[in-house]
Amino acid sequence: MTLTFNPESYAALLAQYQPKVITTEAENETAIAIVEDLEHRSHLTPEEKALLELLVTLISKFEEENYPIPPGTQHSMLLHLMEAKNVTQEDLVAILQSESIVLDVLNGNRQLTEKQIQELAVFFQIDPSYLVE
Repeated sequence: MTLTFNPESYAALLAQYQPKVITTEAENETAIAIVEDLEHRSHLTPEEKALLELLVTLISKFEEENYPIPPGTQHSMLLHLMEAKNVTQEDLVAILQSESIVLDVLNGNRQLTEKQIQELAVFFQIDPSYLVE
């Protein structure tokens, strides 16, 4: 059974929640609360899915404008990835071929080569651009 989108039902949801461009932290928190409520429902209607997508888009726009993520350095990105994935310096030696290279990179004293960036991207399962300065 395919659920079809009901414009009247969607209009009722829009009237109930009244989503708009988010300009304040309070509006952002309200939108986040609605998103969390929708995400915890077991089965969303097509109209609820559309509302959820709209709210996520509005939240993302607000947060990108108000909480920009500054570009990181190879050093900071590598430290972040290591912490997030519980990777040790010893784990990186197998990839970078040398303990001294690992230490130099982690201390910010050496830049990664293109080959090392590619190998680390595969290892961490990320886009290589995250490690390019």
